[in-house]
Amino acid sequence: MRTVSKKMPIGIFDSGVGGLTVMKEVMRELPGEDIIYAGDTARVPYGIRSAETVTRYSLEMVDFLVQKGIKLLIVACNTASAFALTAIKERFDIPVIGVIEPGAKKAIETTRAKKIGIIGTEGTVKSSSYVHAINALYGNKPVIIKEHGTIRFDRYFEVSLDDLTIFTKACPLFVPLAEEGWAGNDVAVLTASHYLEGLKREPIDTLVLGCTHYPLLKGVISKIMGDDVTLIDSACETVNEVKKALIQYNLENNSSKPLRMFYVTDAPERFTKVGERFLEEKILTISKIEIGG
Repeated sequence: MRTVSKKMPIGIFDSGVGGLTVMKEVMRELPGEDIIYAGDTARVPYGIRSAETVTRYSLEMVDFLVQKGIKLLIVACNTASAFALTAIKERFDIPVIGVIEPGAKKAIETTRAKKIGIIGTEGTVKSSSYVHAINALYGNKPVIIKEHGTIRFDRYFEVSLDDLTIFTKACPLFVPLAEEGWAGNDVAVLTASHYLEGLKREPIDTLVLGCTHYPLLKGVISKIMGDDVTLIDSACETVNEVKKALIQYNLENNSSKPLRMFYVTDAPERFTKVGERFLEEKILTISKIEIGG
């Protein structure tokens, strides 16, 4: 690993604003750490791109952060974690942590019924990234997939891995609800009811929030699914892995005046408006940057 020091910042990369839920957990759990956040707002969403394009965009954004002198990288984007994490780790000689494996690991540890639900964007669900991660941790079992339902709101998938069953459901409208600050109103409740009714019929006891926007809708999701279903917040689980890495490499910082710097590739005003809602505090330093061709 290249030479790094405790005083160097943690870098957080996302395609947009969703990764701020991860940043919020870092700030809460590691209040003495300097943080640089980079959001590729000019090219969001990544979920509609090919794996090759997501990898190229991700490497460009991470290269920017590495040039800023970060000591550890958090890939706070589910799509980038699914498609680009290996390429990032191969190119950059710093600790790199994605958001998928920590959530997958916690889901396996949590379920007692061996019935796990996963909700995410269409891109994340289509990539089967959480299913692959759980299967890898579970021992690479034979996969059997069944489709339930017929329409966009209604359709979800059942994936059997020996004695473990995973139910996956795309909930794309959760992202704009979170960004508009509509996480707890009647529209959110109605949307969540439509999306989650199929999963609610299944005997799941664990539900992974497979998008970094979704922690903002924890209240309404929990209300729909009921008290018997444990929600797995990948942001929280990712920060636990960050803590372990900082201790492992002796990189913990305890600054009394930690820095928070933000860089975006487009629309800093929009990012600031939505970002302050996500973080529940003011964004004081933000810059627009040019990345890629």
